Amino acid sequence: MGWIILIIVVILIIAIISMYNSLISSKIKIDNAWSQIDVQLQRRFDLIPNFIETVKGYAEYESETFEKITKLRTAWANAGTVSEKAELDNQLSSTLKNIMAVSENYPELKANQNFSELSEELRNTENKISFSRQFYNDTVTAYNEKLQIFPSNIIANMFNFKPREFFKTDSDEVRKNVKVDFGKDA
Repeated sequence: MGWIILIIVVILIIAIISMYNSLISSKIKIDNAWSQIDVQLQRRFDLIPNFIETVKGYAEYESETFEKITKLRTAWANAGTVSEKAELDNQLSSTLKNIMAVSENYPELKANQNFSELSEELRNTENKISFSRQFYNDTVTAYNEKLQIFPSNIIANMFNFKPREFFKTDSDEVRKNVKVDFGKDA
């Protein structure tokens, strides 16, 4: 009878350790996925100044747009949470859409090799960001499920594991099509 109790205790300990390690592994995967988003967003911020300088050479574009991007870049460096960075990303995406829309009206700009290369780099980066967001959110979903599914939810509560937040777009502004108006108020 003593052996049976000992075997049950050992099995329970192994199960607890396994669930705990699985939760830790999931947290590490989330941190890695966030790091990939962070790297791609930083890459985009690094590409933008060159892109803007190229566009500036052809288009007399509103200086407030360039100032906004500079402020967003500074705010990005100071942001600490996923939701803060997601909001800044949303604002930057909206601003980039405006710049791309403006460039459509300058055929000589679109023909510029530097502009073409930078546009392609930004498009590739945007695709990587999109993929990284999806991977991050999938990883967060798997982790958050473990926090709610029995019996791993017991271990999660015992060791104070907390749900992670998704990288999401809260702004309806980002979902809108870009409207560019070149009309000058005189």
